Amino acid sequence: MKKIIFTIFISLLAFNFSCAQFGDGGGEVYLNGDLIDAKFQGGGIDKFYDYIIENFDVSTVEKKGQIIFTFNVNELGEVKKIRILRDLGTNSAIELIRVLKKAPKWEPAKRGGKPISIQLKMPLTFN
Repeated sequence: MKKIIFTIFISLLAFNFSCAQFGDGGGEVYLNGDLIDAKFQGGGIDKFYDYIIENFDVSTVEKKGQIIFTFNVNELGEVKKIRILRDLGTNSAIELIRVLKKAPKWEPAKRGGKPISIQLKMPLTFN
């Protein structure tokens, strides 16, 4: 029985590694280090959190906890394909989508010097 569980675990682990990717989801895995992260207003993800905090109406949050969301920064630096994976109520989800849709453009990620689309997954915690 232990051997079967171990085999399943290793299979799942191998599957997770094979699914790690950046870009447009075309099945490529980039491990050679030539990926340059997207930048928001000259900074990184911390600058984007600052933007969200400045623009998010906290009165829409119905309970304590964490919102988890994903979005793409496309080749033009636009925020697209917004998905709320975990919310704290409908109003907070709608508010977060509003803030993300009006976000200024990012400097897109680059691979080999060319802009690429990437997906980001972020948490937002309310105490």
